[in-house]
Amino acid sequence: MTTLDEKLERYAVLRDTIEGLQAEKDALGVEIKGAMLSRARPECELYRARLQTTRTPTYPVDRFREVYGDAATFEAARIDNRRVKELVKAGDLDGAPLENIALMTDRHALYLVSKTQEQAV
Repeated sequence: MTTLDEKLERYAVLRDTIEGLQAEKDALGVEIKGAMLSRARPECELYRARLQTTRTPTYPVDRFREVYGDAATFEAARIDNRRVKELVKAGDLDGAPLENIALMTDRHALYLVSKTQEQAV
């Protein structure tokens, strides 16, 4: 039976190993995503890489204020997408001008698609 000290030591080794692997995985992910954004299509024997993009609008406070005024800007306080959608849905804001003031932020997630699952479908 292992002692608590031995378990702690093993835990520390596993944690350090995982952190090192995570850092390497993150660096490789950045490199692969960059290549895929330049139209590369990497794959290996078992996997094909797929890039999923999520777009999130943000609203510059000064432009939001110009369009909706002080009261709406204060109401939204931190102008995040969820709060703006709530105000539009409630009828407190006209949603039409949002398209002209939104700044889109793209986030890219790297997914591995199993080639064996593709063949089974």
